[in-house]
Amino acid sequence: MATTAFETDQANSTVEEAESLSLTSAAREKIQQLLTERNIPTYGLRVFVAGSGCSGLQYGMAFEVKAREFDTVIDQGDVQVFVDPTSMLYLAGASIDYVDGPMGAGFKIDNPNAVSTCGCGGADDEEGSSCGSGCSCH
Repeated sequence: MATTAFETDQANSTVEEAESLSLTSAAREKIQQLLTERNIPTYGLRVFVAGSGCSGLQYGMAFEVKAREFDTVIDQGDVQVFVDPTSMLYLAGASIDYVDGPMGAGFKIDNPNAVSTCGCGGADDEEGSSCGSGCSCH
């Protein structure tokens, strides 16, 4: 996994190549749609590990205006993903998908590092709170 320096306002951010954490085309399209609907097209998606429960890792997602110091910034075309260093330890190799089926719609994280997985019910607003509908395990 290659990491290179990322020149931004955040001197200690990095850009991670896509194999570290990836988005499916369905997830990218949904994120772009949400960014457009909320009139925040330049924001990125923060993905984080919010803890571990009885069913495994719990994840959160939020839109943020820019990366924080020490974040890994993953460029996924028109979408940037921000991950803090601790969460990156758990998310390396994971894939984020958006599924819309009979059981509902939402983001699903396929994480080879987790014993069980958790899909997040929706991305949240630009103010940085976690997913409004919470995570449901799959």
